[in-house]
Amino acid sequence: MIQVVEGEFDLIARLRAVVEGAEPPGAEHARVRVASGDDAAVTVPAGATATSVDSIVEGVHFRRETFPMASIGRKAMAAALSDLAAMGAEPGEAYVQLGVPADLDTAGAEELAEGLGRCAAENGISVLGGDVSRAPVLWIGVTVVGHADEASDFVTRGGAQDGDVLVVTGELGGARAGLALLEQPDLAERLQPDVADALRRRQLEPVARLDVGRALRRAGAHAMIDVSDGLAGDARHIARAGAVRVAVELERLPLAAGVAEVAAAQGEDAAGFAAAAGEDYELLAAVAADRVNAARAAVEAEGVNLTAIGRVEPGSGLALIDRRGRECGIEGFDQLGASGSRGEPV
Repeated sequence: MIQVVEGEFDLIARLRAVVEGAEPPGAEHARVRVASGDDAAVTVPAGATATSVDSIVEGVHFRRETFPMASIGRKAMAAALSDLAAMGAEPGEAYVQLGVPADLDTAGAEELAEGLGRCAAENGISVLGGDVSRAPVLWIGVTVVGHADEASDFVTRGGAQDGDVLVVTGELGGARAGLALLEQPDLAERLQPDVADALRRRQLEPVARLDVGRALRRAGAHAMIDVSDGLAGDARHIARAGAVRVAVELERLPLAAGVAEVAAAQGEDAAGFAAAAGEDYELLAAVAADRVNAARAAVEAEGVNLTAIGRVEPGSGLALIDRRGRECGIEGFDQLGASGSRGEPV
């Protein structure tokens, strides 16, 4: 067995140094009074806070054979921060739990911390502490806290209204296609090298859309959710939470370059492949029809495209409509079930 440094406290000190080293010089967080290194962090928040917890587990969300350690750390942080993005929250603090398997060495642990810390720093997040323990497999749990002046400033998934337009940021299907390329390298022969590289990056270097989430909040989004478990599943959440019917036109989905080729190689329709796939960490929002142009301009100012893909209607449930006007039965990913495909290894 490979021993991870001398013990728990040495490892914690090393990881804290790596994460803190990822912060830009002079970074200050006015809410923080006691940071990492004590028994508990102390913050003095003003207004309202939004808190979310996420975790990734070896063999479920990644394999160390195909994921660099820095990418595992980045993925853990980005997945958690994506929930704050969907609330339109201001960045705040993060707390990290690390389960260390016996075969993880010091260099690997520090590389993981570097990827996690860099993602946090890029998004203005202070990592204030956490916990380390032995575990049978590598796992990372991240708790994130975001802020707003008032609780009503947060955008929930439950506010969609009849007549709203359903919009999505960026492109879909890339993370699932990227994982397919990591797991089946021969698929890359069907693609231009730069396209294949971009798809792999969507899986290995996910981006949390915090700036975009705040832009959509300011533009008046009525409801919002991040596309983590597949557009089909996440759009259904918006419909259920808002007690409305959501209709999505599959041919309007903005697909990442190369998704169609990867889907075809696996015998799947491109739009269906993207609608069932998760881990793109784009934002799905319901916006009043007369605010769509303003929302698009606000999102494009952040360097991201915004595409109208459907509408909100009276009724209940989700309708996924193909190019012939027929409803399709596509499910999102269920962590504890067999439906859909989040794009994960097992």
